[in-house]
Amino acid sequence: MPEYELSFSPSSSDDAGCCRLVELTPDLTKLLEEAIANEKEVNFSIKGHSNEDAFLCTADKTFAMRSVGLSNTVLVVTPVPDEHAADFADGTVVIRDQLNEIIELVPAVPKLHKLSTLTKDREYDEGQEEEDDEDRTRLTYEDALLQIQTSPAELDAGLKERRILVINNELRPMAPTYLTHLLELILNLLVSLSMKYTTAPVERLLSTLADEHEVSRAVSIQVMYWFGQVREGKWAMDVSAIVKELGLGILRDHRHEPIEKGELLAKWKSQVGDTFEKTVSLDLLSGNYIEAKSLGSDEVFLKYFPSSALPVDPAARFADLFLTRTKWKGEEITPFLSDIAVNSKERDKLLLKYCRTVTDAQGIRYTARAQYNG
Repeated sequence: MPEYELSFSPSSSDDAGCCRLVELTPDLTKLLEEAIANEKEVNFSIKGHSNEDAFLCTADKTFAMRSVGLSNTVLVVTPVPDEHAADFADGTVVIRDQLNEIIELVPAVPKLHKLSTLTKDREYDEGQEEEDDEDRTRLTYEDALLQIQTSPAELDAGLKERRILVINNELRPMAPTYLTHLLELILNLLVSLSMKYTTAPVERLLSTLADEHEVSRAVSIQVMYWFGQVREGKWAMDVSAIVKELGLGILRDHRHEPIEKGELLAKWKSQVGDTFEKTVSLDLLSGNYIEAKSLGSDEVFLKYFPSSALPVDPAARFADLFLTRTKWKGEEITPFLSDIAVNSKERDKLLLKYCRTVTDAQGIRYTARAQYNG
């Protein structure tokens, strides 16, 4: 092993604090190694405002950046700068910085909840694509990518999941009632025009919606991508996705007044039609409702209770859940945690931290711990 003489850099006082060591995950290490071997470019972005934690974002993943203390000091050394080479013996390396911590990367849920705030009051409803107010601040896709701690792939998925359109280069959430109306139109057209839902002609659908129902082509094509795949001029409908959205359209009217389970299912099946009624299942609405029973009755009622309306902070999320119901079965509570945990392992950690288990006549239930350790 070669020996080196260590010396402090002439500019070491200016360089102090200039370096940070980031410990890469195995996946990121492999990504960089492959990129170097194939001479390809890899882009990472570090995001976060001054009052927020920092996140590292790749093309398709988001990582929280956490400081981890080291038991030993790490020295950052470099060759002697050319302008000072004459002042040092051969084989000398200079100390540029001393580190007592490294930055650990931990897979994290992207901060897509910010989309709701950033697009507030910009909901798109029927016939609004021509709106043009020069004094209004627009949120573009590029703006969202800069302001939100998320990767491009995760942002794309978030826009689709939240039904946010790109209209005149602006992000605008689609009004749920208009979305329901448009999906009903599409289902009716498939029947009236004798189109197969697996290979519906895209151009014919777009033209009919525009000419007969005054639906913007820019809106129609985005909705088709949300609810299916477009390939070679044909649209293959995602049956479960459309059936789910229509079910949510019925359920949304029952945030305060619950609807009887059988009544909901009957309305839902009627709305989707005979072809797709077998797809109707309450499992599709998981994480968007809670069950309630009426006193003196065995009938089950459903109340609209979307996880997207709950706080994103875990402690606040569990507080709201246990204010709503004091005991939860595992299969009941887990759908309300999927958007705040990156995987089932992290979800189980949250359950262990914020809940305790009790066993009663109905089996194992989760209840709130006496005190949260935030």
